[in-house]
Formats: sequence, C-alpha cells, structure tokens
Amino acid sequence: MNDIIISPCSKGDIPDLINIAIASYTEHYTQLWHDGGVQYVKQQFSYNTILREWTDANAAFFMLYFQGNLVGFLKLNLSKELKGYEKEECLELERIYIIKAVSGSGIGAEAVRFTLDYAQNLGKRVVWLKAMDSAAEVIHFYERSGFRKCATFVLDAPTMKEEFRGMYVMKQELAVAGGARTQKDLVTASAYQEEISFA
Repeated sequence: MNDIIISPCSKGDIPDLINIAIASYTEHYTQLWHDGGVQYVKQQFSYNTILREWTDANAAFFMLYFQGNLVGFLKLNLSKELKGYEKEECLELERIYIIKAVSGSGIGAEAVRFTLDYAQNLGKRVVWLKAMDSAAEVIHFYERSGFRKCATFVLDAPTMKEEFRGMYVMKQELAVAGGARTQKDLVTASAYQEEISFA
C-alpha cells in the first residue's frame, strides 16, 4: 500500500484544503506575527481567496495524503518570473503546508520531487521558491533537494515581526538529458500523472 498520495485539488476539495491550510499554518507560523497570524490567516485562507486562486489558470493546487488522511497541500504557480529567465521557463513552488503530526514521514521530500517532475513535464527550465532566512532547517531541506540560494529580499509586512522578514530566493535548474532529469538533480524522475502515488 502506498502511504503518500498527491492528487489535484478539485473545487469540492476547497473546504478541506482551507481546513488543512489553517491547521498547518497555525502549527508552524503563528510566532512570525505580532497578532499571532490572525489577520494573515483570515486574509489568505478565506473561501473566496482560495477559490479565486484555485480558478487562476496559472495556479495548481494538490492535496497531500498520508495513509489515507489529508495532511497538507501544495500550491504551484505555473509561470512565475525569476530574474534571468523568461516567465514561461519558470515554475514557482509557492507553498508546501503539512501538519506537524506527520513531520519526518517523507511527505515534504515527495512533494518536492513531484513538483520537479511536474515542472519537467511542462518543459520548464527552473523551479524556484522563497524561504525565510531564519528557517535554517527549511533551507537545509531544500538544499538537500537540489535547490541553491540565488537572491535575498525583505518582506514588506508591517504586522510580521522584523526578525522573520528576511527571505532567500532558491532555485533548481532542470537539467535535461535524453528527455529525463540527470543524476545530478538529486531527485528521482518519474512521469507525471493526474494522480501520483509514492511507496
């Protein structure tokens, strides 16, 4: 039996996505905000906000399941410009949210592998993301997955505590040889399907 399943988010899944987003966000990120993240959660995870993002043709949402239970979600921006590349060459990994109860189960690593395979199937040249410069474990996780720091910036978020506003931009170029990712990419390539299951 496959423990991890990543499947596209349907419109009917949106309420469940909102619930898992709020659960995982409040477990991991409320300490970033002067108000405990109340305003951010209200703005970012309302039904209208998520529905608007879900209907955006440039966005792709996926549900993350572990042992049959919904434990997180993944959001990708299919053409999001990164300096030095054409917009159409780039895919942004905007969010991987996973509840703490399944930390260490390998879901994050599988979500990254899925993202890289998905991007390769779309013919993308690079996958990029943003990570807080204060989150050493997160940065190390992405580095182990083949991402490298390429820029820095500071978030303009007045309700966020200043020590958490610094960000790294990290990227991974998708080296292609004979139509498949090469060994140096540090991930196992597999064909993208409508639903991906991982053993």
